[in-house]
Amino acid sequence: MKAMILAAGRGERLRPVTDETPKPLIEVGGQSLLERHLDSVRSAGIETVVINLGWLGDRIAERVGSGAQYGLEVLYSQEGDDILETGGGVHKALPLLGDEPFLVVNADIYTAMPIPDVTLGDECVGHLVMVPTPGYRDNGDFNIEAGLIRNGTDAAYTFSGVAVYRPEFFDSCEAGRFSIAPMLREAADRGQLSGSLYEGLWADAGTPERLAALIAEVGE
Repeated sequence: MKAMILAAGRGERLRPVTDETPKPLIEVGGQSLLERHLDSVRSAGIETVVINLGWLGDRIAERVGSGAQYGLEVLYSQEGDDILETGGGVHKALPLLGDEPFLVVNADIYTAMPIPDVTLGDECVGHLVMVPTPGYRDNGDFNIEAGLIRNGTDAAYTFSGVAVYRPEFFDSCEAGRFSIAPMLREAADRGQLSGSLYEGLWADAGTPERLAALIAEVGE
């Protein structure tokens, strides 16, 4: 399995920190968010990682390089100033990700989650790892019913930003900027997404308040 780390975003909600530092390179607990993910995927036996680059992407490429220092092969999907969002970013990187199911991780999360070891069912286009909905959110994203991701008005769980997808999930997509969220909703309606729940350490470091709370918990 190959992995993709989504690292192209501007990090608007974390400004001014992200004016000079790309969000994936923010350090928590003595290590950048991105490098923590690289260590995690390597520990899971993954050898090749694709990182999409956008805002301050040169800083990321300078830090990570070929990936050899992490025991990995790191490839880059360049988006430049035309940041393609989650769906568009994955779609653009498909030629680098190959023909087998691949892991996708949002770079701006901090977690002790083990890399999911899943085998997708014949009818499933992907697998989402969910977490309990944080207190700062009014609603969750999805429910899990009999191992499948389901939409619902009283969704109990929040998407963790960790998933496994089949390349075929993106077959009907066109190149350009688009979110993966509507695709996930539609796949959930069709019963084509499996899911699991992770209840350990997980945080979205997307705002100054959340970042400060995370650093207070685990250290700078």
